[in-house]
Amino acid sequence: MRILLYNPDNGVTRNFMPHLWMFLLQALTPSEHEVILVDGNTQPMSDTDLVQFALDNKVGLVGIGAMTRMIAKGYRVADALRAAGVRVVMGGPHVTELPDEALGRDGGPRHADAVALGEADETWPQIVADAARGELKEIYASVDASGESRKPTLQDYPSIPWDSINLEQFNRIPKVVRPLMRKFRTMWETFHIIPIESGRGCPYGCEFCTVTGFFGDSIRFRTNKSIVDEMLLLKARAARSDGKIAVFFVDDNFAINIKRTKSLLRDIIAADAQLSWVAQISANLLRDQELVDLIADSGGKWIFIGMESLDPANLASVNKNFNKPGEYAAVLQNLARRNVYAITSFIFGLDNDEIGVADRTLDQMRDWPPVLPVFGQITPFPSTPLYARLEREGRLTRPKHWLEFEAFSMAHTPSKISIAGVQAEVRAAWTKSYSPEATQRALTSLKSEPAAYRISHLLARLFFRGIYFPQKGTWAWLKLLGQNRKAIFETFSDVIAHGVGKTPTGQAVEFEKGARSFAGVGDAGQDSSS
Repeated sequence: MRILLYNPDNGVTRNFMPHLWMFLLQALTPSEHEVILVDGNTQPMSDTDLVQFALDNKVGLVGIGAMTRMIAKGYRVADALRAAGVRVVMGGPHVTELPDEALGRDGGPRHADAVALGEADETWPQIVADAARGELKEIYASVDASGESRKPTLQDYPSIPWDSINLEQFNRIPKVVRPLMRKFRTMWETFHIIPIESGRGCPYGCEFCTVTGFFGDSIRFRTNKSIVDEMLLLKARAARSDGKIAVFFVDDNFAINIKRTKSLLRDIIAADAQLSWVAQISANLLRDQELVDLIADSGGKWIFIGMESLDPANLASVNKNFNKPGEYAAVLQNLARRNVYAITSFIFGLDNDEIGVADRTLDQMRDWPPVLPVFGQITPFPSTPLYARLEREGRLTRPKHWLEFEAFSMAHTPSKISIAGVQAEVRAAWTKSYSPEATQRALTSLKSEPAAYRISHLLARLFFRGIYFPQKGTWAWLKLLGQNRKAIFETFSDVIAHGVGKTPTGQAVEFEKGARSFAGVGDAGQDSSS
């Protein structure tokens, strides 16, 4: 049987990396079946085109995984496929929380022939076997002998064949930029961000988050060896290509168990398995100096920190008072000293926010090392404590907002600011943070660092701007490059003058390994959202 695994886009926002679930299910599929991967973020198709693609390839089963922001497109595609006679199974966090919606049991239309609830590691092979026999059940869930939900241990994690998977659709370097990269010999004509998980679950239980509901509050880890082997496979592939591969550890809090994280990072270093990597870690865990040193020495380049707000009252209101805004600057400075930089996430529209929250946030950020900030509005996802509270308070304005997705649009009434006010604050924050002037200031502050770090920061800023201001098509990219021509020219001129891995003073740095070793003098150390 030929199986299509499809990850929908929502027609507005785009993801920077493929979703892990597709590769994981492909690896779990029995070898007698063929699996095709299509990510709507990198291969956008109309519903009609996707149906024709499935028919032309004689697809017998389509698996659709979608988070809430993509579920409307997922449902439309599923409806079109089923109308053409193609069977559809749906899964992921949204379907797990609202299976009756996908199966048409809530009074709405039916979208799926079957649903996979929770983590599908154990149920996917059974789904495939049943589909091949023409005996699909409606609901698949992993349960124990007593009927309670069972989570996979991750100790026997499948091997994903990264050395042979076709990753062309996931190249993050736009075609219009590739000749420029080739001209300056950056070796970045292709750039792939590969998702790896080292564990699942989060004990924090933030009010707005879906993670604890889906993965649970108990942490399960893969073995260090399986992760190191996976990174070595990716590193070998990168060595054979003319491009670059980076890893995104998709754990919801990569350092939630600091002792275990340090052990993993030491093993990565010992095996010479370093690749540039990104992970999500909460600010409170980054106080540990040894952890920061190990992050740098193992290849860590960017840390995603869910700061959410600079107002302690806001943090307490969403059960995230383990964040301490007074510590943010010191944490970021400590990371930057090891050439590790932060992606900082902020949520506007929290109950204590008022007009001016964007400017107040940006004012404090000016005292920080350069970061990649992202801004959004608080969103009540189904089955979260936040959704339940807002429903009780009668504040939901679009109770099923996911069925009519609107990017950066509120679904409830804020306490101290209007819906329009929140949207204006979000737009102001994005506009001011990613203007050509802001990008120039950020790169100027990195002037003494190796060109590789500045190239990384420049490219990241151009991509991250696209989260709010989508850059679709050659003309949009050419316009963006023109607006940032001064920063681009200065950065790539340094590459020509000094090389990718040297500082403007000529000191060499081992950029790939992450250890900042200038002229043979190392400062390596001794040895967690969303």
